[in-house]
Amino acid sequence: MKLKQLVAATLALGITSVALAQTIGKPEDQIRWRQSAYHTMAWSMGRIKANVEGTYNKDQVVEAANVIQAIANSKMGALFQPGTEKGKGWKDTRVKAELFTDKEGVGKVGGPYVKEANEMAKVAASGDLAAIKTQFGKLGEACKACHDKFRQEDDKK
Repeated sequence: MKLKQLVAATLALGITSVALAQTIGKPEDQIRWRQSAYHTMAWSMGRIKANVEGTYNKDQVVEAANVIQAIANSKMGALFQPGTEKGKGWKDTRVKAELFTDKEGVGKVGGPYVKEANEMAKVAASGDLAAIKTQFGKLGEACKACHDKFRQEDDKK
């Protein structure tokens, strides 16, 4: 009998932990965390751009590409919980409400972004500047696809 209770308690704890892991933080915390991640990715994109347009430093490109890859693979989508479509983190959120209802559309832009981020890290490690420039363009287009579909412009808040 005690074994059954232990198993049931363990399962209940596991299920509760999964639920809690999906909803950590208040809505404003979730907005702030995702804004921070996007700003970090933007900074990293800027680092790559500066290197491919200016003096090339392989180590800086690899570092920036690895940051982008890590965030892209972080399952950050968990920070887009109901109740975070409006509100303020560091600033007002610019996410469109459609992001919360258009799961197919999210997959169409999210999947390719992760793919291009992973490829960017791989290509950056090669040190081939021409290939890095090409992949950087692909990664930028993947970023833009999400912005175009799911981000409001500043004047539409």
